[in-house]
Amino acid sequence: MKHSTFCATALLAAILFCCLPVLGFQPRFRKAERPNIVLILADDMGYSDAGCYGGEIATPSLDYLAANGIRFTQFYNTSRCCPTRASLLTGLYNHQAGVGKMTEAENAPGYLGYLGENTVTLAEVLKTAGYHTAMTGKWHVSNTIVQKDPKDQLAWLNHQKDFGDFSPLAQYPTNRGFDQFFGTIWGVVDFFDPFSLVSGTRPITAVPENYYHTDAITDTAVAYINGWKTSDQPFFLYVAHNAPHWPLQARPEDIEKYKDTYSGGWDIIREARYKKMVRLGLIDPKVVPMPRQGSSGWPENPDKEWDARAMAVHAAMVDRMDQGIGKIIAALRSTGKLDNTLIVFLSDNGASPENAARYGPGFDRPGSTRRGLPIVYATKKEVMPGAQTTYTSIGPEWACVANTPYAYWKAESYEGGIRTPMIAFWPKGLKARRGSFSAQRAHVMDFMQTFVELSGATYPEAYKGRSITAQTGHSLVPALRGLQAAGHKTLFNEHFGAKYARSGDWKLVAKPGANWKLYNIARDPAEQADLSAQYPQKKNELEALWQAWAERHQVFPKPGQK
Repeated sequence: MKHSTFCATALLAAILFCCLPVLGFQPRFRKAERPNIVLILADDMGYSDAGCYGGEIATPSLDYLAANGIRFTQFYNTSRCCPTRASLLTGLYNHQAGVGKMTEAENAPGYLGYLGENTVTLAEVLKTAGYHTAMTGKWHVSNTIVQKDPKDQLAWLNHQKDFGDFSPLAQYPTNRGFDQFFGTIWGVVDFFDPFSLVSGTRPITAVPENYYHTDAITDTAVAYINGWKTSDQPFFLYVAHNAPHWPLQARPEDIEKYKDTYSGGWDIIREARYKKMVRLGLIDPKVVPMPRQGSSGWPENPDKEWDARAMAVHAAMVDRMDQGIGKIIAALRSTGKLDNTLIVFLSDNGASPENAARYGPGFDRPGSTRRGLPIVYATKKEVMPGAQTTYTSIGPEWACVANTPYAYWKAESYEGGIRTPMIAFWPKGLKARRGSFSAQRAHVMDFMQTFVELSGATYPEAYKGRSITAQTGHSLVPALRGLQAAGHKTLFNEHFGAKYARSGDWKLVAKPGANWKLYNIARDPAEQADLSAQYPQKKNELEALWQAWAERHQVFPKPGQK
């Protein structure tokens, strides 16, 4: 396999000249009825981070989409990065798609660590309907190739050695329906010099001096849009940001905007977000009380300066992503494509409580920069967050704030882990009142059915000689038309032992290794009052539903394993 040096001019040329039409396309609908689709996914962004969902972070682009679109208030993910991506891309529960855990290969159908042979992606389906297809950003749904010698793996991560492909090439985006791809195959990245960066299948072996990955994702997306300017074919563009996933790394000018914002601490920001969400109409204070404080108070915190800086960097990463979304909107407007483009924005899971410093270098985290500067994993908060030379994260207290008003965070099946902000914007096709909310109970797997309906595509029973699992999503088109739709009557999840079953307004949920707890989500969406002792029959009913779902959807790694 040939390697190439990253060159902005060469990359742009490749982008512009690889937009090849799909031959043999026979449209089922008039061209004017078929929207372009831009799907934008944030990584580890909290429910209340964006301004239009209650946050203090400057997100004018997202606020514009929300004010001129609709916001979903009951939209769900699968609680972690790669499982959510698997479900989003295939229209299936993530275990059905083969990604029950992460991307390590296991010899079990629900835990393949990549999108299985029984799946088709959004790109593969839309391509059959004559859409241009492209992706920029984070893939993270293919088996990671890891070197047996940890020293070799670290040298690879540090850009000192080359060991070839980052995943099997058959699992790369360009072999799963995307005409073009620029981004990372793995999950975690150094935002200033990311590992596993490729153009198509070609590794990028050097980046410019002022490279910042969020900007590169945006600039490539804009180049794709400009390349389709004169095409009569609609397009599907998947923009999968790495931001604001740890490590906390941002441009200094963006961090500067928030240098004083978080000095008052967790409780002040949490309360301000809660009050703003009430004003916006996102929550009813009679139903959702002010969330409880975290495990420790800000006045007693010995690391106030460090923690305030950490959240400032998180905000800066969201801010920079929003700036890029503004550029995408501008490109769509300048090419005359904006009016008939459906733009969807969401996050892959709740904000993360993880301590990124604790893990140290190895697997997907480098030990030094390309130039040999050591990376500090600041376990004692001895180095301020933000620079390329340190790996840090916001931690559980700020994660609680970011997920206001919901309980817990990423990887858990409580609402703070699985409920996501979701905005839909489509000037020409949206019939719902601009700026309104939809309470339709929806899930990332619903994009497949929605896009199939809007594009005139057909979801296949077989694809390239492979039998394809029937999709499990519901259409979001009723919500786009301003119609009332209940959405999913039941929803389920499992991830490393965290699990839930929801039927109507009732939800049964458990942390890994813990007992089930029962909540009425309509009356208690913040999951504060466990009703399992009061309603044992309902608890047993939902537990049986979860067990049956788990057996049907390949949730257990081995037959009979619980």
